[in-house]
Amino acid sequence: MSQKRCYYEVLGCAREVSAEELRKAYKREALKHHPDRNQGDAKSEAVFKEVNEAYQVLSDGDKRQVYDQFGHAGLEGGGMGGSGGMGDVFSHMQDLFSEMFSGGGGFGQTRSRRGGDLRVQQRLKFKEAAFGCKREIVVHAPTRCDDCSGSGAKPGTKPETCTQCRGTGQVSNARGFVMFTSTCGRCRGQGAVIKHVCKTCEGHGVVEKPRKVNVTFPAGIDGGQRLRVTGQGMPGPSGAPPGDLYVDVDVEEDARFERDGADVVTRVHVSFTDAALGAVARVPSIEDDATTLPLDIPPGTQPGAVFTIKAQGIPRLDGRGRGSLIVAIQVDVPTELSARAKALLADLDSELRGAVNAEGQRKVAGGK
Repeated sequence: MSQKRCYYEVLGCAREVSAEELRKAYKREALKHHPDRNQGDAKSEAVFKEVNEAYQVLSDGDKRQVYDQFGHAGLEGGGMGGSGGMGDVFSHMQDLFSEMFSGGGGFGQTRSRRGGDLRVQQRLKFKEAAFGCKREIVVHAPTRCDDCSGSGAKPGTKPETCTQCRGTGQVSNARGFVMFTSTCGRCRGQGAVIKHVCKTCEGHGVVEKPRKVNVTFPAGIDGGQRLRVTGQGMPGPSGAPPGDLYVDVDVEEDARFERDGADVVTRVHVSFTDAALGAVARVPSIEDDATTLPLDIPPGTQPGAVFTIKAQGIPRLDGRGRGSLIVAIQVDVPTELSARAKALLADLDSELRGAVNAEGQRKVAGGK
């Protein structure tokens, strides 16, 4: 009787596993027991071979059907490899390791990496954030060297193809029937070496210096939000695309307005008589310091009353109109009164108390 472990047990999956789940299980186990991750571990190497054997059988529909029905004995007549042999195993490994390590370009292949991102902070005035603006931001960061055009080589020369990897950035080594590829140690995966370095950038291809970036801040942006300016980050290595610039927005406070999302809150002072008798108050506009908006104050307005003027707030970032201007009423009560003003207020107080008592009596009588 065969002493081999069940192929499904080797891959850690159930017999009903789908092709896609089987593939994922193989990836997981192959990566876990890969010789490069377990150097000198004979047990892991044996399991690694076992994993590949199991996947070669179970990934083949015909072989899997035979195995499910007869087990290992059903495969012994034609051998593990069947018609495909070891070549099938190598094919499976190359395909799957390409996905795991290089996005489809072969095991261990070095992909062109984009440059790093940069982050700066920019402070805007209240009105700039409300209606948008354009700013020229100075960024202090590495930028491509002008003298060598980013190559890192002395002007008049250029990087030479690496003789060890022949410009591929990778070197291959055979381990049994499997070919493993790793980053070239001589050129560090660049595919080229620099014999005469640029003195300006010392072979790095970049130098640190200030540069100006034009940034457009959209109407409605608020403090704590972030803008991304594509391609204005760190330059990429060996001609790779640059990273992005992220701008964190901070908004100055305004003495007259308090922002709440797209709405704006302001306070308007009215006199005691205007609140009692009614009046038309002038409300400051966020658009222009010299512009005011009319607001009807009805008679009997109480301190702290709130009124809403629609579509006079902050433009919304999504372009769907504007928020509201929220007006809180503050009634100004004089702290110093003349003798005549005191006498008039005393008469008024007597008159008001009488009116209130009369109104109360009418309500009581009406209730009966």
